[in-house]
Amino acid sequence: MSRKNALDDPIIAQTAWGRFRRLMRWMALWGALLVAAVLGYLYAMDTPMPIHMIIATTAGVWCTFMLGTALMSLAFLSSGTGHDHQIEDFLKKEAGYDDEQS
Repeated sequence: MSRKNALDDPIIAQTAWGRFRRLMRWMALWGALLVAAVLGYLYAMDTPMPIHMIIATTAGVWCTFMLGTALMSLAFLSSGTGHDHQIEDFLKKEAGYDDEQS
């Protein structure tokens, strides 16, 4: 694989990773607001809230939200930069398909 594009190009990579970081910062803020909403809901339901429950709820909700955000963002990053198209599909080569045909 000799072509250099997608995330191999420093300009494209810098732009893509900058967009990824900006998205993650915004989603971290939304995650914090989501945690506040969940804790507010639990408080409104008169749920007893010891400190361990608050810590576990905060960590569980925020980490789950951020993990989902990171995985989806990375999928869109690799697809949007053309990084996915750089992968050689050996099964297509074995079957006789060519990249130009598909």
